[in-house]
Amino acid sequence: MKYSLTPRPLDVQAKDALIVFVQNKKPLLSGSKTICALVEKQIKHSGFDGETQQTSVFPTFGKTKPGRIVLAGLGKSADFRMEQLERAAAAAIRAGQKAGAKSFVTATDIYLSHVTEPAFIHAVARGAGWGTYDFNTFKTKPKKKPEASLTFAGDCKNAAAGRRALADAQAESDALLSTADLANLPGNIATPQKIANWAQKMAKETGLTCSVLNKTDLKKQNCNALLAVAGSNLDAKIITLKYKGTDPKAKPVVLVGKTITFDSGGISLKPGKGMGWMLYDKCGGMAVLAAMKMVALLKPKSPVVGILTVAENMPGSGATRPGDIIKSRAGKTIEILNTDAEGRLALCDALDLALKHKPAAIVDLATLTGAVIVALGHSASAVMGNNSRLTQKLIKAAEAGGERLWELPLWQEHKDDMKGTFADLQNIGKSGTAGTITAGAFLSEFVPDDIPWAHIDIAGTAWIETPKPWMDPGATLFGARTLIEWIKGMN
Repeated sequence: MKYSLTPRPLDVQAKDALIVFVQNKKPLLSGSKTICALVEKQIKHSGFDGETQQTSVFPTFGKTKPGRIVLAGLGKSADFRMEQLERAAAAAIRAGQKAGAKSFVTATDIYLSHVTEPAFIHAVARGAGWGTYDFNTFKTKPKKKPEASLTFAGDCKNAAAGRRALADAQAESDALLSTADLANLPGNIATPQKIANWAQKMAKETGLTCSVLNKTDLKKQNCNALLAVAGSNLDAKIITLKYKGTDPKAKPVVLVGKTITFDSGGISLKPGKGMGWMLYDKCGGMAVLAAMKMVALLKPKSPVVGILTVAENMPGSGATRPGDIIKSRAGKTIEILNTDAEGRLALCDALDLALKHKPAAIVDLATLTGAVIVALGHSASAVMGNNSRLTQKLIKAAEAGGERLWELPLWQEHKDDMKGTFADLQNIGKSGTAGTITAGAFLSEFVPDDIPWAHIDIAGTAWIETPKPWMDPGATLFGARTLIEWIKGMN
């Protein structure tokens, strides 16, 4: 999508469609009396109430330059979150394109409580970019959408800040859309080697450095926990991407992503119903990939390292059995009591590898537990860790980035629940309760207390299974937006 910023008013913009956001059943619009009258008349006679996810498209019949008006609901101001603005922008683009629009315009000078002008421009632009996405790789006769454009028109109090916001949104949208194509590939296509190749190509194009540990390397590194997950005939990988930053004195932050290309559950086989969605068990790694591409394009001050733990969890002849005991890279022994609790095994070796970079902080993302869906549904992801300052920063970054995190505790009782009978640890809790927290407690055993660390469980937010106004079924890349907001905030 192409973006632009102009001081020229809305009513002289010869675009296919004008996007008008509606909050509290009122259009967020000023200026042109003609446009305001058209919008107010449409709202009155159509019953459009501006609820979140709601859109309405209607023609202007030549009464103003834009040929159509797209109404996009933001709900009530008391319930407003940045997530709603970004999704409303995406929904508006999708509705407009369905009606035949290619070029869009929206007002710059609208008022949203607690939302700065640059933040408004950034969220709407990034949401609009996401709204253009369509995964049709495997359609034999795909319908190609023409490239769309979005203009922000009217008075801009700080044009320089607005242009920076647009540039950031452009870079972030490019990263999200290109990574979404990889994230949505099925397990027979998006193999560990395919993901490694993609990461290497992206690194070369953007100036990152990339290294890949193969099965032989992983054995030498004693990454036995990750190797225990790779039950298929496809070799596991650990992919490391590095951005050196602009501050030579700064310690890096390390992002770790669970990247299970397909999760059958292994010997502890999952139920067949819904198993096809387990191609999205790689979404922690996909969020890290997207964030690393954003980092490469935006060039923040802080150095950043991204680590992906890549494997396919299948019940092959070499699969790990329930009851097996392995020694992790950190030297801690683990009883594997359930092979479907594989994500924590994949991550623990990577967390230990992350320590080699002497990090300022570590954040891992994973589609780790079904229990998080029981706790939070599909509206938020859980975050926990060993440093309250870090978790609070991530929660604020998520709010700014249009995502939601909810902090869960990490108490000693949860750590005790993960102690093994015949080994140091076991990979599921003894009590069978607090599944999301005990998984985090397991991971906490591999990060020293003096290194800030947070774990984000995205099992409920990493993909959607039914169409929404802002996107089709598929990967959401939840977490990438939070990570880049957090990293930009370090500058």
